[in-house]
Amino acid sequence: MNTNTLFYILKRILLALLTIWVVITVTFFVMHAVPGGPFTSEKAVSAEVEAAMKAKYGLDVPLSEQYITYLKGIVTKFDFGPSIKQKGRSVIDIIMTGLKTSAVLGVAAAGIALVVGVVLGAVAALRRNKISDRIIMIVTTAFVSMPSFIMGTLLLLSFTLAIPLFPANGSTKMGLVLPVITLSLSPMAHITRLTRSSMLDVLGQDYIRTARAKGVSSVKIIFGHALKNALIPVITYFGPMLAYIVTGSLVVERIFAVPGVGSEFVSSITNRDYPEIMGTTIILASLIVIMNLLGDIMYKVVDPRINLK
Repeated sequence: MNTNTLFYILKRILLALLTIWVVITVTFFVMHAVPGGPFTSEKAVSAEVEAAMKAKYGLDVPLSEQYITYLKGIVTKFDFGPSIKQKGRSVIDIIMTGLKTSAVLGVAAAGIALVVGVVLGAVAALRRNKISDRIIMIVTTAFVSMPSFIMGTLLLLSFTLAIPLFPANGSTKMGLVLPVITLSLSPMAHITRLTRSSMLDVLGQDYIRTARAKGVSSVKIIFGHALKNALIPVITYFGPMLAYIVTGSLVVERIFAVPGVGSEFVSSITNRDYPEIMGTTIILASLIVIMNLLGDIMYKVVDPRINLK
């Protein structure tokens, strides 16, 4: 690994850390600027009780002091404070418990989307303008244009009510099948289209023509040269896609009653649990930043010819 690559990676890590700090700062001050408070929904709360509650959660000190304490807790102890509504539980414990399910859901959906998308994209490119290519493009266009909550609802109605193959409760292993399919369809369609366009571009390059002229087998050309280079745009998309699947599954988790971080996040908003809202927002945003960072670094791993600056 040369000096330019190390400098690029270091610069991207520092930018990622700066972005996460900005997310923490903006989230903290925006949440504290929201009208009302976490105790306004409580019934018959007197001024004395509200003052005691603010003192308990450290909300009775100046905002700048609250920010420094909050930032220090995250940096030193990875602590986002206690949940206001879920008594006796810390925010990080709630988030990590939900992330265990959401991560399984997201990784499974991303894996299916990657494998199926690459295969379909390669087939479409190799069968360009043939009937199979047209069918793949029509289907993927439909999946891209259809929101996940509509697709999830259709799958729920089709395979739990009309044809009871899967349970509607996402807390079981079989109950995760439909949510995984729902979350994988749109990314799979994107990857299919990316792979197809990239493959067509690579197949038209001079070194592919040279390989064919030298008598290199079609299998080696496709899998040894064309597909490998065509996957660079897919890798660009895959990192953020994985993060977006995990962080963007809020509606899908609610539709299928999956006990993931998305369901917890929606519940925290409904309950005005400000520490949990802030903690979940920061964790999910940081996950997106980290996956973008890893995706950028993976360019060099996949294709050493790329000059990182």
